[in-house]
Amino acid sequence: MSSIIPAPRLLNILALLACLAAMAGALYLQHVDGLEPCPLCIFQRVGVIAGAVILLIASLHGPKGAGVRIYGALTALAALGGAAVAARHIWLQNLPADQVPACGPGLDYMLDVFPLQNVLQQVLAGSGECAEMDWSFLGLSLPAWSMVVFAGLLVVALIQMFRPLAR
Repeated sequence: MSSIIPAPRLLNILALLACLAAMAGALYLQHVDGLEPCPLCIFQRVGVIAGAVILLIASLHGPKGAGVRIYGALTALAALGGAAVAARHIWLQNLPADQVPACGPGLDYMLDVFPLQNVLQQVLAGSGECAEMDWSFLGLSLPAWSMVVFAGLLVVALIQMFRPLAR
């Protein structure tokens, strides 16, 4: 079975390319289609970027042995953090209309005015704009597609963490 799994460096590069494709898609929707990201979308982008940075460093470093597992664990943390935000976003989008929270101030304003801890609490609580479903592809909303990306990153991370160590 291990013969069908690419070498650690190649697997990291492939996952990195997937992160770059996800970010390119998000930026296309924002700058070409005019779909402005809500605060939860921005936090999901941070998760994708964090995963991409870890994968880039791992690809350049090309560790052997336990190093592969360490980068895998870091990638898993980025994927789990992003997936948690995506899950919250999906939950908000599926709330009945009468239970959707009111729209709050923009992320830029909150970062200028409030301490970071308060900003994180407010963003993760979600707002009315996060509950809107403005775009879908193949029946999945943007946060659902983010969840697919994070699930893929987690699979890559688990493969890297539990693959047999090189001798």
